[in-house]
Amino acid sequence: MVRVWRAGRVVDPHSVIGGLRKGPGDPAYVYDGARRTVWRATRTPEGPVLLRLTPRRGDVEAEAWGPGAEWALDGVPELLGEADSWDGFEPLAEHRALVDAAHRFPDVRVPRTRAVFEAMAAAGIEQVVTGKEAFRAWRLLLGEYGEPAPGPGGPEGRAMMVPPAPEEWRLIPSWQWLRAGVEGRRSRVVVTAATRAKALERTLELTDSAEIERRLRSLPGVGVWTAAEVRQRAHGDADAFSFADYHVSRNVSYALIGEELDDDGCAELIEPYRGHRFRVQRLLEMAGIGHPRYGPRKSLPTHTPGATHRLR
Repeated sequence: MVRVWRAGRVVDPHSVIGGLRKGPGDPAYVYDGARRTVWRATRTPEGPVLLRLTPRRGDVEAEAWGPGAEWALDGVPELLGEADSWDGFEPLAEHRALVDAAHRFPDVRVPRTRAVFEAMAAAGIEQVVTGKEAFRAWRLLLGEYGEPAPGPGGPEGRAMMVPPAPEEWRLIPSWQWLRAGVEGRRSRVVVTAATRAKALERTLELTDSAEIERRLRSLPGVGVWTAAEVRQRAHGDADAFSFADYHVSRNVSYALIGEELDDDGCAELIEPYRGHRFRVQRLLEMAGIGHPRYGPRKSLPTHTPGATHRLR
């Protein structure tokens, strides 16, 4: 199925949804830079789908394969940020880096995937570890338990995988989680969320961000950071700032005032942007501004089989 979405503004799909990619080897997300085309494999209420998004002179051509094709095409505008608005967002003059970032990326919007459990599974795997560790685990688990994406595959026939369904996540044995480098605390978040998948999807019907966060955090092991990551991805919440992250508050505060602050200090600093605090975070991330790193990179752990297992 093919549709053309006329957005009435410049839309670069990868700039909008690139934050969904779990590293350059993500089997569910491939970016073809030569054609500026995004390939995304996901699971919908109607079944798996492979979605290809190509910008064409202000329009976006969307192609979809699989049982979930119509559902995915219906959601393309929201996926590319049509429901997001910059209304009320005005960078303060003294926050020069944010002023510059907003000028450089005026067409960036917050996406809304409408896939709450899928966002929760990814965020659970990403808790308290480096991006490299989380991306490795995601690749391995999708390679073992995901479903081959319908359609032609990615660019040049690259194999793509649809993330497992909730019931399939629940059946992954503990030793396979460990083989992927995911210890019991994080795997329990995903498995518990899988038992509540339908309730998680119902949060899409809510409009109160505080109530959405409350329901997400009612799951054991889900805190402020995980709930924010889900709201950013699945709900399109432009205010879902990633508090409790090792770097985010320090990066944002350093970019804005040249000083590294903790969560409390950063919360006070960005209070004038309430309603758009994740937008501040995202714009500064895209601008590549972060606090200085004074020491060597954090070493990856060696206490799980996944630390030395060779990935496919």
